[in-house]
Amino acid sequence: MKILVTVKRVPDPEQKIKLKDDRIDLSAANWQLNQFDEYAVEAALRLTEDARNPATRLGEVTVVSLGPAEVQQQLRAALAMGADKAVRVDSRDEDLDADIVARTVEKLVRRDSPDLVLMGKLAADNEGNEVGQRLAGYLGWPQATFASIIEVVEGGKALLVGREVDAGVEMKKVRLPAVVTVDLRIVAPQAIKNGRTPPDHAYPEGPRYASLKGIMAAKKKPIEELTLAQLAIQPTLRVRTVSVRLPPPRKAGIKVSSVQELVDKLHNEAKVI
Repeated sequence: MKILVTVKRVPDPEQKIKLKDDRIDLSAANWQLNQFDEYAVEAALRLTEDARNPATRLGEVTVVSLGPAEVQQQLRAALAMGADKAVRVDSRDEDLDADIVARTVEKLVRRDSPDLVLMGKLAADNEGNEVGQRLAGYLGWPQATFASIIEVVEGGKALLVGREVDAGVEMKKVRLPAVVTVDLRIVAPQAIKNGRTPPDHAYPEGPRYASLKGIMAAKKKPIEELTLAQLAIQPTLRVRTVSVRLPPPRKAGIKVSSVQELVDKLHNEAKVI
């Protein structure tokens, strides 16, 4: 199976947010691989390996990212996990929106013809959750979002996907090629069934750590460099950020001495009951 995985660099969510000129100040940001994209890389690796012999690959995994030259650090991290090659499309974060990203990935998909596109369900920096859906629409491919289970069925011609929904897990079959966005439970020990790894095999919980061997090997793996112009993408923003402001500080809370006093304040002061 040939899989394309999109990855994005995001600021460390543990860092305190600072604003400058009505913008988030990222000058001192610590960048890392978007968590859900890391899960997508792990899912792709599990789909293309036999866990009994991980050194023998049963497919190919390509990671793709849009961003400046510094994004190579996150691409190398994905390569160190085990991905085979990478593509970086040169761009600035402020010049991108979901539509530009989706159309760029569409060009790469039509060029490289993967069997499956795996993506994180959202980006942690802006909670964006539309690139996968837009991409499936532009390609005319079936899609399954918020995947927590993936099983290869019909001899590798389709996937049975368990989707996280409000009522629990919805099972959906999609024929390949397809677009799938993954949720956090996709890295559970037995969330992936590729038809080759024994069905009772249990992976360690979570995405794998890069080994020293993997880190050294990643230095030699290819990263293709492209531009939006080379892919005939017009970088016209459909969504533009006008300004960013922090919410007003919350008022200090108060303590009440009894349930009756609480009910009274909720009724007469807060007026919520």
